[in-house]
Amino acid sequence: MRTPKLSTILLLAAFAALFFIPFLGWVHLFDWDEINFAECSREMLKLDDYSRIYVNFKPFWEKPPMFFWMQSIAMKIFGINEFAARFPNAICGIVTLVVLYLCGTRLYDRKFGLLWALAFGGSLFPNMYFKSGIIDPWFNLFTFLSLYYFVLYNWKKNGFDKEGLNKKPMYYAVWSGIFMGLAILTKGQVALMVFLLVLGVYLIYNKFRFFFNGWHALLFLIVAFLVTSSWYGYETAKNGPWFITEFLKYQYRLFSTHDAGQAGFFGYHYVVLLIGCFPASLFAIPAFFKARYNSRYERDFKIWMLLLFWVVTILFTIVQSRIIHYSSLAWFPVTFLAAYSFYKWDRKEMNYKRYVGVLTTIMGSIIALVLLAVTVIALNIKQLIPYVHDTFAQANMAADVHWSGWEGIVGILMVVIVIVGVRQLRRHAFMKAATTYFVGTGLVIFLAAAIIVPKVEQYSQAAAIEFFEQRQGEDCYVAALGYWSYAPFFYTHKEKPTNPNSYREAWLLTGDIDKPVYFVTKVDRVDSYKQYSSLKELYRKNGFVFLKREVGAK
Repeated sequence: MRTPKLSTILLLAAFAALFFIPFLGWVHLFDWDEINFAECSREMLKLDDYSRIYVNFKPFWEKPPMFFWMQSIAMKIFGINEFAARFPNAICGIVTLVVLYLCGTRLYDRKFGLLWALAFGGSLFPNMYFKSGIIDPWFNLFTFLSLYYFVLYNWKKNGFDKEGLNKKPMYYAVWSGIFMGLAILTKGQVALMVFLLVLGVYLIYNKFRFFFNGWHALLFLIVAFLVTSSWYGYETAKNGPWFITEFLKYQYRLFSTHDAGQAGFFGYHYVVLLIGCFPASLFAIPAFFKARYNSRYERDFKIWMLLLFWVVTILFTIVQSRIIHYSSLAWFPVTFLAAYSFYKWDRKEMNYKRYVGVLTTIMGSIIALVLLAVTVIALNIKQLIPYVHDTFAQANMAADVHWSGWEGIVGILMVVIVIVGVRQLRRHAFMKAATTYFVGTGLVIFLAAAIIVPKVEQYSQAAAIEFFEQRQGEDCYVAALGYWSYAPFFYTHKEKPTNPNSYREAWLLTGDIDKPVYFVTKVDRVDSYKQYSSLKELYRKNGFVFLKREVGAK
């Protein structure tokens, strides 16, 4: 085992910061999750209550507070804005790449560590999530680290041929428990569920030969419990069990039913991983099969990663909700296996499979065509309006957004990456190919986030959010009408209501209101509210209709 280079760590951290931090605030937060979580953090600051989560100033028991604590700190530093809401995940991106470099170096050598970091940072969804304001990047990292330290515990206790494990088994069990506690504080008990399922399948794989000491397992649980008690225990002691009880009930419902709009086909998560984790997903395929192992621990760690992949994907296939976030923990084993393929090919310990280059070229070409099509369609979008039959979509497409044509450079870059990468694969220049694919894909995402996404967002939600921003500081009520959105809360900087009637849509529409009410609805739904004569239409823009009801209007 080689010692990680400090210079490489610093260079990798700087590289990650350069890719993840710029342009965080260039585009509005997206409904629902990004705005939902940012609003929870804003209200945490507003109410000066850091033990209980609120949204629209009502208790929100769907998530624990860890990520909201991070966002709140960022908002105190940078203000209530998009940059602050996404900044914690940019930091997570930097930390994750450094962690994977350190883990990979510890497992094999510096080359493998760098490959694993590049594979994660240079794949589509893993990279994009570090530019988002959602919970999963930190949750996935904590869960992975908990499992990683338990693997080290297993090796130390059972005498695996791995140098560098100089601590007692208890040390690794404690760190595993700490990270498990942090994972639970970030998203809930699903972390422990996945962890225990992976351990259970590993136990079956080893023909029920126990690989852990009962006292060490108890220590792991005690440490995890103590970490989570920093919130569970404090909240219960301060306010009683109601909030925690509702939180646990929600966690149960989450796994037993699917929410509206979250159902999908049976193989949903496998398709999402194949496309969303490009190009790592395709390079990982050969590593799913047997290879030549140089040590017992090498074979064992690969087994752990395969088990993590299958447990996550099968578990969330069984769960009825089909959400991209659910299988995102599988990005760790997928990128590990991609790095493993390149590492073995480079060392001539595994034969390169030509089908990988073919599949990568096909999927990379499709992605490039999609990126080019976005620009071509955008330049001609108004000519396409008559062929679209959805009224709201037609109005979206009529938005006045300037496209120069230079946006197509993002798709062209993807074409170059595909051509250069496949040529390097054919020449067996595997390290160069890995750099081309992963650094190149990271650059494509970087440019897309800076050039394409802000313009696409103007077609979808920008008009409504700009209207909400204009209401900041105005003594009024603002509500979405006929659809659900968290934007009226976050982007108006809503104050805590003093009139409980303001939560009731019927009162806002027909009641004896005490201040003006602004409504935002969609062009295909506005006719449903024509019966309310007190509503005055202000204007329409990009598919949204903006209405106002004055005090005293009947």
